[in-house]
Amino acid sequence: MLPHGPAQPHVSNGILNLNKPSGMTSHDLVDRVRELTGIRRVGHAGTLDPMASGVLLLCIGQATRIVEYLMGGPKVYRARVRLGVSTDTYDADGRVVAEAPVTVERSHVETALARFRGPILQMPPMYSALKHHGTPLHRLARRGLEVERSPRQVEIYGLELSAWEPPYCTLEVTCSGGTYVRSLAHDLGQLLGCGAHLVGLTRLASGDFRLEEAVTPEEFAQAAAENRWQALLYPLDAALRQFPSLHLDAEAARKLCAGLPLSLPAFGEVGMARAYGPDASFLALVRYDVAAGVWRPHKVFRSEA
Repeated sequence: MLPHGPAQPHVSNGILNLNKPSGMTSHDLVDRVRELTGIRRVGHAGTLDPMASGVLLLCIGQATRIVEYLMGGPKVYRARVRLGVSTDTYDADGRVVAEAPVTVERSHVETALARFRGPILQMPPMYSALKHHGTPLHRLARRGLEVERSPRQVEIYGLELSAWEPPYCTLEVTCSGGTYVRSLAHDLGQLLGCGAHLVGLTRLASGDFRLEEAVTPEEFAQAAAENRWQALLYPLDAALRQFPSLHLDAEAARKLCAGLPLSLPAFGEVGMARAYGPDASFLALVRYDVAAGVWRPHKVFRSEA
């Protein structure tokens, strides 16, 4: 659960926790929210493949400036995997490239899963949005091209077999941002010797944002028609709870909003902090400059205080 609820109705900057349906792209929903709100400054914090469903975080207005903090948070997925069939995209939208009989048992799958827990190196799939010299890999793949990629370190915090219905299995995955669950399904199949691909994926959580709290596109459209969509937004600082808070008096708040450093003592683990004004309004992210002994504005969200 998030520490507090959505923003007040008059606020047009915030985070929308949307329940993405299968069959739509993440950008489809960005375009839909732009159309419904009349706001162009909308972006998503971590794409979901068209086949996937679940939590899709959309950042509206100034919230687009904190996308990096949302994308970096842990993710929770429920993944349905089909053993015995491999595809070129590692999921059900791809072309079948290999088939093999499934002779493995539940115990074999559970043993194999242990190999993927913890920090691992994962090769990004060719059918992905990562870019090679400015061109998305999936565009190159559709031209029949394959380029060299470098493995990336990701971390699997939790990986459990929640259902075994051969040749299908269901996995519960808790992982770091940037993890490809499609690649996880493919690599599991390779380790088991029969191949595999992803046939269903639901993102259950992204950071503190959970599926049970998400709104459907239809619910958001209804709220927009009734001019109350702003009430569905979470405030910017809901994505920044990993940083400690710094509470300022009126003079310090004014200086910070003007872009000036603050000569205030450091606290806790020196680094980033959330800065609030005397009325408890969120003003900025600040970073402590150890050499100068001051807090410097990192990202200011209020022009005046």
